[in-house]
Amino acid sequence: MGDIRGFLKHDRATPKHRPVPVRLRDWKEVYEEFPVEELQEQASRCMDCGIPFCNNGCPLGNIIPDWNDLVFRGDWDAAMERLHATNNFPDFTGRLCPAPCETACVLGINQPPVTIKEVEKTIVEQAFERDLVIPRRPTRFTGRSAAVIGSGPAGLAAAQQLTRAGHRVVVYERADRIGGLLRYGIPEFKMEKWVLDRRLAQMRAEGTEFRRNVNVGVDLTVDQLRANYDAIVVATGSTIARDLPVPGRELGGIHQAMDYLPWANKVQAGDLTPAELPVTADGKRVLIIGGGDTGADCLGTSHRQGALSVHQFEIMPRPPEERPEQHPWPTWPFTYKVTSAHEEGGERVYAVNTLEFLGDADGNVRAVRFCEVEQKVVDGRPSFVPVEGTEQELEVDLVLLAMGFVGPERNGLLEGLGVEFDERGNVKRDDGWASTVPDVFVAGDAGRGQSLIVWAIAEGRSCAAAVDLQLMGETDLPSPVKPTDRPLV
Repeated sequence: MGDIRGFLKHDRATPKHRPVPVRLRDWKEVYEEFPVEELQEQASRCMDCGIPFCNNGCPLGNIIPDWNDLVFRGDWDAAMERLHATNNFPDFTGRLCPAPCETACVLGINQPPVTIKEVEKTIVEQAFERDLVIPRRPTRFTGRSAAVIGSGPAGLAAAQQLTRAGHRVVVYERADRIGGLLRYGIPEFKMEKWVLDRRLAQMRAEGTEFRRNVNVGVDLTVDQLRANYDAIVVATGSTIARDLPVPGRELGGIHQAMDYLPWANKVQAGDLTPAELPVTADGKRVLIIGGGDTGADCLGTSHRQGALSVHQFEIMPRPPEERPEQHPWPTWPFTYKVTSAHEEGGERVYAVNTLEFLGDADGNVRAVRFCEVEQKVVDGRPSFVPVEGTEQELEVDLVLLAMGFVGPERNGLLEGLGVEFDERGNVKRDDGWASTVPDVFVAGDAGRGQSLIVWAIAEGRSCAAAVDLQLMGETDLPSPVKPTDRPLV
């Protein structure tokens, strides 16, 4: 390493957030600029440790110590090459990934870990500023073709790799814009969409073709798809939202998170005006059920739309501040986290269960009845048991369900292909990323289940290698993960 004592000289530092009153007036990303000189100091904290567990913590296998050293030395060209060697879209992960690499950092055993995520983001932004990110067109064309269904991170990664291998690749997206969850599930304040658009421009220049507004299995039949392509990659994501079957669920004003978040992004894209929003938090008492990332996205969106108040319910107890004993280093620790959205307001309520939604005379939700719960083992199984005498009501006008996803949609494409499903409801696949149907491969949440963007990109890259191998009999494409790989949890 360039400075083997850097971790002794410098404390961990991260970019500051823009002041809450300022950022709530717009939808721009929440971070202030982080000076490059300070970033290089942060890169110098990388320890030259004997075994860099950060590499294992990252599903992509990013060669993190190498590019930390290159950043410290100011060699941005080489740092970009080393970073792009393992990650197609570090500008996405540098903004959206929760950084399992940092929880696996050796320095993190007894000190705050290296700010790997910010180093990653800065490398790619420096690369774009210096015009180092250019289309990588294939050097040969194979005459073979592949259809990628879904334009989220897994589909984009698979498509880019297959295009660069020389295949004709067409990406199909049923929405009106390309990007999948990156486009309509991630709020602007987490990732502005010009970040996505510049990558799509790179992919188009490389030869990848995109077709939007196509619901494969409906607008384009499975027979037509199979007749036109040598291989099919299913990267449709896990899009069936977990529901909440309690009395009053049918009342107006209760929506799934993904029936709410995309509309806000459409406004920022100029497709709608705020007055045309079919679902908005403006002037309403909002309840978000679910304490994960999607819930936080709903929280930040509600603030910017002018919610009167926001509560966020989570059935689990409040996580501990420090790494718990049952999650030792280098595994992922379930600890209490405060996102930028939580800094902006709202009340988080832990260890509660929703019992019933109450309606008004017009059939709209007016309140929620809930109670406190505690975790106990009942009949040999962990359960949430109501705490007697804790029932309460909370007045609400808008309820957003952000409790995760349970699997891919089966009607249309998947039923038409005739694929089989595993015990978790995801598309079944073997060690070679192949489904039970010949020439049909599966990458991302459709096969793994709801997961992280870094896993989606890693799976897309690995799936592309498997497709290339089948089409050509050999492949030089990297394959960072296997379908059976799981996070360090």
